[in-house]
Amino acid sequence: MKFKITYVILLLSTFSFAQLSDLAKIDYTILPAGDSDIEYSRVRALFNYPIKLKKEQTYLFLGLDYSTVNLNMTEHPSFDIEELNDFQLLDINIGYTTPLKNDWRLGARLTPGFSSNLRANDLRFEDAILSGDIVFIKDKKEDPNVKKPWRLIIGISYSGNRGFSFPLPFISYYKKFHSKWSYNVGIPKLNLQYHAFSKHRFKLYAELDGFTANLQQGVLIDNSIIAESINMSLILSGLQYEFHITKNIQFYARASYIFSNSVNLRDKNKDNILELDKSNTQYLRTGIRFKI
Repeated sequence: MKFKITYVILLLSTFSFAQLSDLAKIDYTILPAGDSDIEYSRVRALFNYPIKLKKEQTYLFLGLDYSTVNLNMTEHPSFDIEELNDFQLLDINIGYTTPLKNDWRLGARLTPGFSSNLRANDLRFEDAILSGDIVFIKDKKEDPNVKKPWRLIIGISYSGNRGFSFPLPFISYYKKFHSKWSYNVGIPKLNLQYHAFSKHRFKLYAELDGFTANLQQGVLIDNSIIAESINMSLILSGLQYEFHITKNIQFYARASYIFSNSVNLRDKNKDNILELDKSNTQYLRTGIRFKI
């Protein structure tokens, strides 16, 4: 039962348009430059720890999610590209889950953090970001009376640091309709999974990705406008391969095609003032995770 509850809240505490059931993970993502002028790379590590509360089946979760993001430009535009080379992102996850009536469960998450290029060598108010989610879950994946396991999650999610800086509905319906096939449809991701063997799985998926970060010292554009933040928003789809080393430890690798890529420098009002090269079409990621 404890593992089942842990799985539920991790749907909240690691919300990042990737696999959502991780207790610990480290991965590497790269968008090769290809025909564009910019190569994007990201190293990410996260850890989440469950704490059982006195109320039955109620848990508090604490976690950290850290990333370092690099943009390498092959061209030399008319502004200081050094300000855009390195970004540091840190989220502190605080999650809570408790049972409700009729087999429903409440999950909530609050995530304060910062996202910045840290050129001033200290944190500022503008570096701070805030994210949060609230969802309701009905999970029939482990119910022995259900022939075709399913799970429904509905709610709302907001993140100041995923490239889409506005509230999004969170809708997820999972069903295993065959011994080797399952699907997940909803917002912000969907997938179709083939359980080839006990240790090997393949997944077709579509999802959102991106990040937003503060530029502490600003970037002067055309000697007249100062950019104070950067935003990258991606819509992508591709194939993921998973190798289950043990029941809970998994290696994964994915290759995606980027259908929509938006990279903008923004002013203090969060208005776009300069669009960077967005012609990247490849998205590659690999990593290892401990999941339930």
